[in-house]
Amino acid sequence: MDLRSGRAFWPLTNGLMHTYPPLSGDERADVLVIGAGITGALLADKLSAAGLDVVVTDLRDAAFGSTSASTALLQYEIDTNLVDLIPMTGQADAERAYHLCRDAIDTVRDLTAELPDDCGFRERGSLYYASNRRDARMLAQEHAARTRAGLNVEHLDARSLKARFGITAPAALFSPDGGEVDPYRLAQHLLQRAQSRGARVYDRTEVTRLDEHRDQFTAHTDRNAKIQARWVVVATGYEAEKFLGRRLAQLKNSYALATEPIEQTDGELWPTGCLIWETARPYLYARTTGDGRVVIGGEDDNHHSPARRERALPGKQKRLERKLGKLLPHLHPETAFAWAGTFGETKDGLAYIGPRQKGDRLLFALGYGGNGITYSVQAARLLTGLIQGEGHDDLRIFRLDR
Repeated sequence: MDLRSGRAFWPLTNGLMHTYPPLSGDERADVLVIGAGITGALLADKLSAAGLDVVVTDLRDAAFGSTSASTALLQYEIDTNLVDLIPMTGQADAERAYHLCRDAIDTVRDLTAELPDDCGFRERGSLYYASNRRDARMLAQEHAARTRAGLNVEHLDARSLKARFGITAPAALFSPDGGEVDPYRLAQHLLQRAQSRGARVYDRTEVTRLDEHRDQFTAHTDRNAKIQARWVVVATGYEAEKFLGRRLAQLKNSYALATEPIEQTDGELWPTGCLIWETARPYLYARTTGDGRVVIGGEDDNHHSPARRERALPGKQKRLERKLGKLLPHLHPETAFAWAGTFGETKDGLAYIGPRQKGDRLLFALGYGGNGITYSVQAARLLTGLIQGEGHDDLRIFRLDR
């Protein structure tokens, strides 16, 4: 199924960075990674760095699925507020999930420092504003919960928010810990680095069936070629249900646009150029790019079909344009690109990472929701450790049977 509609910004601005062949003959590896988006690329990079022999496949061109539709706001804040997550998972696991997402931002920063270019990575604060007065009271509670958890966060009242950021809202939380990146470029560079270590990447190759034997899997493909591997990691987003046998997430569409470059007088389009998002669900979210564009997204709705998503895009674009004008009235943007992507939303906002059941060598790395990239960073760390025989308590937080 098409995972996006419209003209996604990242592949257009980068061009076709690298090409990968389809699978033309049988392969053998320690680990087969199914999915060559940002999640599969992070896994391939981490696994190959650990000395494991890796094959990566994707039924599309590499990084042309959900990755190309991502707006790539890097936040430690999970779509589920900490005050709401604590009753669902317990305080220790909820706080640990927030800290893991915080640590992942540093990992992305360190990764981009090692690659041929910085992949558009910039450290950015995160401004989370109240959409209404009732949510302003919730933000006071959220501030207290995050402070207890040892997270760096500041509570702003309406006056301080207006003075510092020019945004009119009842209250906000400001966290200095956040970032932004070009997800398509990052995925391509990571795949290239994995290849330099011996990994093989095949796109336009669909794994149609997995046969499990005593000590290995045989993956059958639509290219009439097979891949034998001791471990298989599925990194295909909601399409993983083909291998899992059940759906773990509710399918949603999110809509986004990127403006033409906007003239900047002081180096930033708004104070500090921070990530901006709101407490309403679904929420509006915004970031900038290195060449002075605004990327804004939201207007999420339930997914029914690619055709219906395509029909909704023009109207969603207009609504996003109006909301951007209301949120940041000093800007006078012109839309350059508009697109939509389908993603999965979990009941608690957490990813699903790990085996289908304890002892399985069929593993899943499903970074659903607004924290897909930060979750995928942790999935690469945790699953590489698991394959190497290391135990990680953090896997408990993301287990598939929760």
